[in-house]
Amino acid sequence: MFELLVKGGPVLWFLIFLSVVVLAVIIERFLFFRKMRGDEEKLFRHLSSSLEKGHYDEALAICDTSVSPLGSLVKSGIEHRGHSEATLKELMTDAANQELPRLERNISVLDTIAHIGPLLGLLGTVTGTMKAFGVLGTFGAVSDPTLLAKGISEALITTVAGILVAVPAVIFYNYFVGRVSTILLRLEHQVNEIVLLIGSAARHDKPEES
Repeated sequence: MFELLVKGGPVLWFLIFLSVVVLAVIIERFLFFRKMRGDEEKLFRHLSSSLEKGHYDEALAICDTSVSPLGSLVKSGIEHRGHSEATLKELMTDAANQELPRLERNISVLDTIAHIGPLLGLLGTVTGTMKAFGVLGTFGAVSDPTLLAKGISEALITTVAGILVAVPAVIFYNYFVGRVSTILLRLEHQVNEIVLLIGSAARHDKPEES
């Protein structure tokens, strides 16, 4: 294994670093989406209970402790509960769109690595080939094939490494982009439920305020 690393040259070391970055991003996003999904299910139950009782401060406190974008939607809805349903929906939709950067965090890194991985592999191929031709240019006919093999090994190893780094980056980039799109669609559907929930709670409060 160490022999392959040595033969691959500096480009291979950089590709290995990129593979570690890809793995770190994949793990971080998986954990984030998993935690968010579990938090969202509990959040909706607790918020429904609080809003039905008209406990807005309690509901806001629950939203502040949530990692789910749903918390930001409900918080926006509670803070603007005096507006009409149409305005409330518009404000909550804006709140959902503002959650997009948090949902897409680090995903662009996968896209970048997916593009530069094969290019770095190609760079390693070129530098390895240059070394091989450099040997021929220096010694002419080479009696020891290991002198040529070093450059050719670097060329082949970095090409393979570039592809191996890029393929999972592309796969998981597309997966996470699809996951974000699904979450945004779910949030759009939940907006109507939240508006009805907040509207119902606000109507119950009116007799008490008069």
